[in-house]
Amino acid sequence: MRCGGSFDVEAKHASVRALDDRLAQPAVWGAPEEAARLRKERARQLGGIAVADRLTTLLEEAETLLALASEGENVDADLAGAVDALGRGVEQTELDTLLTGEYDTADAILEVHPGAGGTESQDWAEMLVRMYTRWAEQRGYRPEILDWQDGEEAGVKSVTLCVRGPNAYGYLKGERGVHRLVRISPYDAQGRRHTSFASVEILPEVDDDVEVEIDDKDLRVDTYRASGAGGQHVNKTESAIRITHVPSGVVVACQNERSQHRNRELAMKVLRAKLFTLAQQQADEKIAREVGEKKRIEWGSQIRSYVLAPYRLVKDHRTNHEVGAADRVLDGDLEGFLRATLLAQRDTARATLPRSKEAGS
Repeated sequence: MRCGGSFDVEAKHASVRALDDRLAQPAVWGAPEEAARLRKERARQLGGIAVADRLTTLLEEAETLLALASEGENVDADLAGAVDALGRGVEQTELDTLLTGEYDTADAILEVHPGAGGTESQDWAEMLVRMYTRWAEQRGYRPEILDWQDGEEAGVKSVTLCVRGPNAYGYLKGERGVHRLVRISPYDAQGRRHTSFASVEILPEVDDDVEVEIDDKDLRVDTYRASGAGGQHVNKTESAIRITHVPSGVVVACQNERSQHRNRELAMKVLRAKLFTLAQQQADEKIAREVGEKKRIEWGSQIRSYVLAPYRLVKDHRTNHEVGAADRVLDGDLEGFLRATLLAQRDTARATLPRSKEAGS
């Protein structure tokens, strides 16, 4: 038995062959941006083939064990494990099929900012950074720090990450919003319960071939000495870059690299992503709904609450998905929340379709 349907493995193989042919053309050798785009698409197609092959293998293993069980062999434990692995594989693949947005396959730029509350909120912001970093690492993604601004006593004032991996933006886009923490504060000598807020912004890293108009005369560029988490990014030269796009007021910064040139290049990528998203919000109502309105970082605007005292619970207020193992969530186990959000987005999209379109889909 082979996996077909939405996998369409033969079509993916044909696409890879066509991409190989294009990459072999001399015209592509002198166009690095086009070559990078083609290689990225090739990797995406190969990823789909690998998923289909893995599901086929899991299915065949389960069928073999089922046949052995029907013949009286004692393989119950192995069969249960095979069925569980197949179920998890199908569930993950179902999630992948929900990623149909134009930029869902892109890498994600993730920003975390604390709300009001000083050290307590800044510590919460750093906890969120760790949560998303752990999630990315567990999925085999590569989280890359672009900018890190330490808090005064603990935590962070601002962090920008680029999460690199297949469908990173598609999975993370639903994390955009305000996240609320309730706990006994380790910074309160009287051991009182505190509520803290932090905002998460998610942007797709757009390719250079996507048209985003940026005029150099509209940019104000400042340089400063880099300093990051634990001091590992401290630099004696002014290699860090802060770019302000004066017309929009958008500000981006990057200090991860030793080279000022490289920091500027990465900062411009973030600026392109922000201006692109801003333009889409202004021009397209559908994109605006996906991005969501900018909310204040305070009570009543949160998308998710993480309660560590007096009980332990993480609850998403949009989908009502909740988990009691709060420590596990903060250690990067976000799959249930991501799945619930993607399914809710799918149901919302279906509800807004004209009845004739829905019937024909």
